[in-house]
Amino acid sequence: MKIFNEIFLNQSLAAALIAWFIAQSLKFFTNIIQNREVDFRLLIATGGFPSSHSAVVSALATSVGLNFGFDSPLFALSAIFAGVVISDARGIRQSAGKQAEVLNKIIEDLYQKRAVKIERLKEFLGHTSLEVFYGVLLGILVAVLLVIY
Repeated sequence: MKIFNEIFLNQSLAAALIAWFIAQSLKFFTNIIQNREVDFRLLIATGGFPSSHSAVVSALATSVGLNFGFDSPLFALSAIFAGVVISDARGIRQSAGKQAEVLNKIIEDLYQKRAVKIERLKEFLGHTSLEVFYGVLLGILVAVLLVIY
């Protein structure tokens, strides 16, 4: 049972999970305000404002730095991990989303000409720089508040 206690009391894990929850909730409520529709899928969806991936890894790295020191190997590891995830969220996944958009146009053309049923691909995969920036900001804020309080 000690391991469950340690996991439950892990401040860095808590910061990351809280940042994820807030980011996903912001996507959900922003959609309600902007589009006047409730879409529960947004609570677990990727893409959108703010980047939950960026929020999670930023909260983790910040919390590790605050708790173990910014000169610790744990911070170095979490900072490098955050950099890779943020880079992926901004670049690679956004490019994949653009490719999905082009493929969906091809699928629509094929469907109109041949009555072929092909499933559409998800286009909303990556993040804009602004979405990533606010995700990072959210993660840092959550980690700092958790350490302070």
